[in-house]
Amino acid sequence: MIIKTVNLETVCGITSKLPENTLPEFAFAGKSNVGKSSLINALMNRKAYARTSGQPGKTQTINFYRINDDMYFVDLPGYGYAKVSLEEKAKWGKMIENYLHKSAALKKVFLLVDIRHEPSENDKMMYDWIVHNGYQPVIIATKLDKLKRSQVAKQVRQIQAGLGLSKDDILIPFSAETKQGRDQIWELLEREAGL
Repeated sequence: MIIKTVNLETVCGITSKLPENTLPEFAFAGKSNVGKSSLINALMNRKAYARTSGQPGKTQTINFYRINDDMYFVDLPGYGYAKVSLEEKAKWGKMIENYLHKSAALKKVFLLVDIRHEPSENDKMMYDWIVHNGYQPVIIATKLDKLKRSQVAKQVRQIQAGLGLSKDDILIPFSAETKQGRDQIWELLEREAGL
């Protein structure tokens, strides 16, 4: 995919009405410090379009990035960050759930997990929740460059077991540093968007 234009077109807060987009939407979910913005920037070929932050929990809105005139990347609020009140977390949860229920254009949900660690309780809950909402998430195992090559297969198996993935589930190891996994993700996006 050659990225010609990227626009942050819509930002939805807790009380905002969701846009009624007709182009396919691809949502990205993950823990606050899992590298969601870095992945989105790498896919968009931009250095810092999606805000990366030293402070996890920065994305408190649902951000819709229009890519060319082909699709939207939908950046969902990060979850599981301790410094946010339970009340705030509950609101974000409602906001994400509302989006998963109501978006007619949503094609796929990508769930990001850190390849170095076993999936957390929050990761498992999010995975089950996405499945419960009728989507089969694609798992992106981020921070691949932080592992030795010999450790990758073991960590992938740990994530598959931790989330209870089947043979048909897709898991793509990814590094924002080396861009490994990027082409594989784009192939999937283009196929799903019918490009």
